[in-house]
Amino acid sequence: MSRRNATGERQGATNAAVFGEVLKHFRQAARLTQDGLASKIPCDRSHVARIEGGKRVPQDTFAKTCDDILGTGGVLIRMWGRIDWYPEVEHPDWFQRRADMDAEAVALREYQAQVMPGLLQTEGYAWALFSDIASGEDAEARVRARLSRQQRFLVTDGPLYVAVLDESCLRNVVGGAAVMREQCAHLLAVGQRPNIRIQVAPAACAGLVRPKTSMSLITLPEGEQWVYSESLNSGHFSDDPAVCTRQLQAYDVLRADALSARESAALISDAMEGYGHDGQASAERGDVDQEHLQRKQRRRLRRGGPRIPRRRPRP
Repeated sequence: MSRRNATGERQGATNAAVFGEVLKHFRQAARLTQDGLASKIPCDRSHVARIEGGKRVPQDTFAKTCDDILGTGGVLIRMWGRIDWYPEVEHPDWFQRRADMDAEAVALREYQAQVMPGLLQTEGYAWALFSDIASGEDAEARVRARLSRQQRFLVTDGPLYVAVLDESCLRNVVGGAAVMREQCAHLLAVGQRPNIRIQVAPAACAGLVRPKTSMSLITLPEGEQWVYSESLNSGHFSDDPAVCTRQLQAYDVLRADALSARESAALISDAMEGYGHDGQASAERGDVDQEHLQRKQRRRLRRGGPRIPRRRPRP
């Protein structure tokens, strides 16, 4: 496996690919197939295959277990400890660095489009997302890891967490109407916590300047600032002061122009109602809007019309 540098020239194999080649050498020297090694670890054969192919960053426990099974004398765990795995952003485990930052952050500000940010996802929503890319124990591990990141922000005196959601997060259906209704209810609940604020950037507001991609502004205990953004299959980190200042300013402007927390809660409630009390989405969004309009008109008529006294039964 090779990579390209900024000039487009091909570079050498990635750390993950080199580790995979060494693992494969020792496995074959021990006369084990991928299935044979997987059964001894134990794990899925595909897990071994992805690590040997340089497509997945292994955990330290995996390296140590393989050392014990293959009798390498500790070569793999020593190699694992000397590798800086963070640059391997092409692999699923590149997000570990972001998770480590979340575990330390004193403040976190996020903008998210299309799907809910991981720190706000319900279990059902997370399962619906991961079921498209993983299965079995792999999917379960990913969901468990995602939910575990949330706990620090949901406790009393948790770190400041401000999320600006593009309205597409509410409208893109993930997992069906029942999952979306539960997700909206969760947003309303956590948004009432003193350390959490959720705002929505409405689709109808054409003048809003939205970031081109989802991003996070992370403040660490010593005041260190980081900007984190994502592309299709990788994460990007920057602690350049100029970049951080520019992105923070853009974020503050976005928050000022987005709906307030109270207005956002009303929009989230409206989206939740649209997904139906019984978990069934309305067939047409226009029907929901029309019904909402009619209710408002009926309320105005009741308030503005003549008051007709009720007939009371005679004693």
